[in-house]
Amino acid sequence: MKWITRERPKIDRIACPWLIRRFIDPDAEIIFAPAAEVLPQAKTLDAIPFDMPGVEYSHYDDRCTFDYFLKKHQLKDAALERIAVIVRGADTDRHDFSAQSAGLEAIFSGLAYNIKNDHELLELGMTIYDGLYSWARHLYHLKHTQAGPVEQMLLEVFHKYIQKKDSQQVPDWANELKEIIQDQMDTNFTLSLKDISKDLDINPTYLSREFSKYFDNLSYGEYIRKMRIEKAIDLLKNTGYSLTEIAYLTGFSDQSHFTRVFRQQMGTTPSSYKKQLLKGKENTKR
Repeated sequence: MKWITRERPKIDRIACPWLIRRFIDPDAEIIFAPAAEVLPQAKTLDAIPFDMPGVEYSHYDDRCTFDYFLKKHQLKDAALERIAVIVRGADTDRHDFSAQSAGLEAIFSGLAYNIKNDHELLELGMTIYDGLYSWARHLYHLKHTQAGPVEQMLLEVFHKYIQKKDSQQVPDWANELKEIIQDQMDTNFTLSLKDISKDLDINPTYLSREFSKYFDNLSYGEYIRKMRIEKAIDLLKNTGYSLTEIAYLTGFSDQSHFTRVFRQQMGTTPSSYKKQLLKGKENTKR
């Protein structure tokens, strides 16, 4: 089968031919042509055009052509999904999608600058994406200091958990983040958004922007305060700790800070809330 796209490929038009040959059509012939000649040549050569405006295999919504190939051919592969995020960020200049997108773009921009023959560039790109796929499939959990030289060549080419929001599915990073936050609440560790970004291997800017979509429309700071107050209420109900002790156990700097945030969220002070709890218990005993 023949596939045709615009000449002078760099990101999507290298990633897509690699995907075609490795997962869709091993014997595919890839043709590069000037943009104005792609569609006429597609008809003449009976080739499938891709990464062109107005053709089936192209960008859609905020996704790249690489994403469309995965969707169209139902390629359910976690490693390919990881690569798709990196390619998408590099091809659309959205480096906040993945910390590795900028590196991928830099590599292929430099190669395209040095290599003027499109097919020569593609052959080298095939090798690079083979390495990227092996890493995304088997080695993504390793840091660059743990991996070998081959795995380092794409600057840690993998961005763990970043997926575009799906209305029917909460991304993995959001579920893991809930567990991290809960663990922080239970152990009273100080946890910043920067620390979480490192733990999840997610760009902190992206995490900050996307956080509220999956956490009750609250910012990270608002959500943490909500969790602290919920834990404080549990301690007020089920322990004999003083307000100072509860403030400490829920991560507030002091009792006055605890009281101020508690009043903002609950409409009353923790002292008044505790009195109401005690009054309620007394009434139940009568």
